[in-house]
Amino acid sequence: MDKQPNKDNEITLNRGRLDASSTEVFEVQALYRIVKLIGSAVHLDTALSAILKVLHDTLRMERATLALLDESRQHLTIRASYGLSVEEERRGVYGLDEGVYGQVFSTVSPFIVPDVNSEPLFLNRTGARHRFSKTTIAFIGVPVVLGETPVGVLSVDRLFGLEVSFEEDVRFLTVLATLIAQFLSLNQAIRRDRQKLVQENLSLKAQLHSRHKQHYIIGQCKPMQEVFWSIERVAPSRATVLLLGESGTGKELVAQAIHEASPRRDKSFVKINCAALPETLLESELFGHEKGAFTGAAGTRVGRFELADKGTLFLDEIGEMPLPIQAKLLRVLQEQQFERLGSTRTMTVDARIIAATNVSLEDAVIAGSFRNDLFYRLNVVPIVMPPLRERREDIPLLLDHFLRISNKRNEKNLRMSKKFLDFLTEFDWPGNVRELQNLMERLVILSTDDVLHIEDLPEYFIRPVERKPDIQSPLQTVTGTETTRERKSLQDLEREQVEAALVRHGWVQARAARELGLTQRQIGYRMKKFHLRRPQFP
Repeated sequence: MDKQPNKDNEITLNRGRLDASSTEVFEVQALYRIVKLIGSAVHLDTALSAILKVLHDTLRMERATLALLDESRQHLTIRASYGLSVEEERRGVYGLDEGVYGQVFSTVSPFIVPDVNSEPLFLNRTGARHRFSKTTIAFIGVPVVLGETPVGVLSVDRLFGLEVSFEEDVRFLTVLATLIAQFLSLNQAIRRDRQKLVQENLSLKAQLHSRHKQHYIIGQCKPMQEVFWSIERVAPSRATVLLLGESGTGKELVAQAIHEASPRRDKSFVKINCAALPETLLESELFGHEKGAFTGAAGTRVGRFELADKGTLFLDEIGEMPLPIQAKLLRVLQEQQFERLGSTRTMTVDARIIAATNVSLEDAVIAGSFRNDLFYRLNVVPIVMPPLRERREDIPLLLDHFLRISNKRNEKNLRMSKKFLDFLTEFDWPGNVRELQNLMERLVILSTDDVLHIEDLPEYFIRPVERKPDIQSPLQTVTGTETTRERKSLQDLEREQVEAALVRHGWVQARAARELGLTQRQIGYRMKKFHLRRPQFP
């Protein structure tokens, strides 16, 4: 349906018969409308398309396009147009020295084609001009220059024979190209400022969120304050984090806190224990598998990496990961790509990796059980979790915290005696916070009194560790006068435990591993770590 004639239409109908001074009036009016569009613009592309429509409505230019550098800065692509369909616009992609667009862009000079049908540089790649194959069409292109750098090409088509000179068109389009360049520059500046504000906002939210969500990580000592500081600093970033520390120190809680304080907090936090599964199952759990990939694979399974896409994947006990899977993990860290078991289709994933270990990865690298390149990929931001024996001032806080939780869970109201509190504050806690938490849960459940006393503690807390009679190694001898504070280090205790299990089972690794709740790979690693070998008898 035709639009009703208005003042602009009257201008369009009469422009071809006016003199130069009248032409300038139309150009001024067109510029006025364009400046108003720029001043009230909300969306860049919508405003650019509206500007090009003004060229048709006011100045009788048939088609108009604005081609700009793409992100690769290797091509000119049509960003806005008037008179082109969506498909025609999509086809408008040109090399920087290709066709008439390349001519304008590379020379940074206007280019006029009086008849596009006779110009070899004219490619008609959009295919828009076939509708006017019997009409002589002129093409005018001018560079869009920002500072001294060309960023695009503004072009129009004009039907041949209008009483307007090409020089007038070039002059007007050059002025308009300058306005568009400034508009683009302003828009880029606004986008940069907006992105900066978004990043600052995310950072502030991460810090506030981190501070308010760390109530489940109890700690006032200096080592824990350093951990909190590290969480606040690393959370807003995409960096891989490596959590180091003994078992039970709270590495998983820190991983959760980093995720909750990050921009990924609304996405999944997926965790997996690398030591809990044999190699084939671990690979399937991480990367997924297709139906029939192996015996028992009855259907397609989505792996943990896919589940953690746009979120966070927590790899606990990373030091126990088999070497073949380490190679696959390295590829994901480097390229964000992997394939499911039984599939050749490459999948892309965006998951932040937080890994944790209670063993020395440097020692594992030396022993050949951990890849050197993977270690450096993981060790981007290391955070060391202090053992509980090095944060004694936090022990009363932790005891009170877990006592309140256990009281609420079991509908009790127990308190701690001072001697009980003092005794446990001086205890070395080889199992760290996890051991403390489990102890309080046990005591609250079993207690028949309203107050917890030293006498309520398990025997091994208040008496020397008794050894089984079949343990003959002198490394396992503990004197009756050894106090709690004089216990051997956790590594010594672990070594003794592993060696004792091996002795009991005649150095059969599979049986010893079953007793200790380890895999054969894990017990093999510990034998190598502690230099344990089966005795050679003559």
